[in-house]
Amino acid sequence: KKGPFFKDIGGLSGVIRDLIMKVVAPVCNPQLIEHLGLEPLSGILLHGPPGCGKTTLAHAIANQCRFRFYDISATALVSGVSGESEENIRKIFTKAYRTAPSIVFIDEIDAISSKRENTQTGMERRIVTELMLCMNWKNKFSKASDESVGAEASNSGSGYVLVICATNMPDAIDPALRRRFDREIALGVPNERERVEILSVLISNVKVKGDVDLQKIGRCTPGFVGSDLADLVKQAGNLALERIFYQRELELTKQDSDEDWWHKPCLPEECEKLSITMTDFEATAKLVQPSLKREGFSTLPNVKWDDIGGLDFLREEFDLYVIRRIKDPEYYGKFGSCLETGFLLYGPPGCGKTLIAKAVASEAGASFIHIMGPEVLNKYVGESELAVRTIFRRARTCAPCILFFDEIDAITNKRNTEGAHVVEKLLTQLLTELDGGEQRKGVYVIGATNCPEKMDEAILRPGRLGQLLYVPLPSPEGRGMILKALSRKQPIINPDVDLMAIGRDPACENFSGADLSALVRK
Repeated sequence: KKGPFFKDIGGLSGVIRDLIMKVVAPVCNPQLIEHLGLEPLSGILLHGPPGCGKTTLAHAIANQCRFRFYDISATALVSGVSGESEENIRKIFTKAYRTAPSIVFIDEIDAISSKRENTQTGMERRIVTELMLCMNWKNKFSKASDESVGAEASNSGSGYVLVICATNMPDAIDPALRRRFDREIALGVPNERERVEILSVLISNVKVKGDVDLQKIGRCTPGFVGSDLADLVKQAGNLALERIFYQRELELTKQDSDEDWWHKPCLPEECEKLSITMTDFEATAKLVQPSLKREGFSTLPNVKWDDIGGLDFLREEFDLYVIRRIKDPEYYGKFGSCLETGFLLYGPPGCGKTLIAKAVASEAGASFIHIMGPEVLNKYVGESELAVRTIFRRARTCAPCILFFDEIDAITNKRNTEGAHVVEKLLTQLLTELDGGEQRKGVYVIGATNCPEKMDEAILRPGRLGQLLYVPLPSPEGRGMILKALSRKQPIINPDVDLMAIGRDPACENFSGADLSALVRK
């Protein structure tokens, strides 16, 4: 069959192994399932960020099982005529059951299966109900297919239809429909090793020159999903084409001819010289914007500890509790979930709390999601709690990830105080997410505040934001180091200026990092 197989997919070795053992092998050997008296798998929900390979994986499952494949966009099932949408769904499932064994793949299932209590029209509720009914039709259609298709189809497993759906927003799907899926498979953002695997598959059929350092490309593409890496290879190829076109333009325009140079065919020896180089990949990596960044996810921040100046004691704390754990997960995995994953940075304004969080993510090579506390608040009932769930789901998808809540006191007011009712439900949802230590494996939460005394005590207990770290105003030596860090980005400063002496000057007493930055600008 045309289309991808498991061998054509990189970066999903764990998921593919699981699919072979729990999906492909069982459905290809139905007699074993019948022998045990079990029902075969009836539904799989693939969820993850855009471009991570959900559609490709569904096609590969069909090819590996050698099943007929029905690829449907969810919006294609919707019609403006009353009753036609449900009829479209019935037609697809009827055809799938008549030609079983087959796979029905519905992409962007969330577009037509919103929670029924939130739907605006009766048609949306009827579509969800029809989908649930069709997924329960296997008994009805297995009998019908035996009669209409005959013994040959019956022997090949007729009547069996596997439903695979894909979504970026699993929480938006109606719970009654969601429980119809026997398995949910989360496809996350590939880490460095997985990006290298994807790249090795992508360039296997591409002409490259010399040894391309895939490890280096993998390191400089944090936050890239499969589609971004495919775009990277494509754009690198375009750079190679531009290079040879530029050469041809210089050579051919010197010749007197009425014909445009681009219409002249390339010679075989010119084609032989054409290849993609490591330089092409490195240049393209700086140009391609990860789709996750456009979708609200985050990538590796460009902040180093050297950009901060001072605060070495905090660097040591985060190196011990976060950076080493991310870089050596196997060793620290021996400690289980007993190690702290929540931290609160508190101190005067302008002392570098946000920069510290970004530097931790950068040093650890982790994704970084920056949330301003008030941004989570929403005037509609339940929307603030949904925003918190969405944020943590995104963080799990991007793991390892630093989830940074700036001005966290805005959403964690002490309960039973004036105005606390506004954030009470949101706070409860945040506490629930922080308690899910095993579920948010690889997600480290850092909060920042100027007013820790305003925060609810429940969020500051061990297991949540249990590690409290004070970020003080810089010392005289610290002020000098901050000025040096700032001067590296300000080449106009005369090298003869003694920045350490300025930092020790009494006039700079009680200056924060933000004040020193303003001093350099002025």
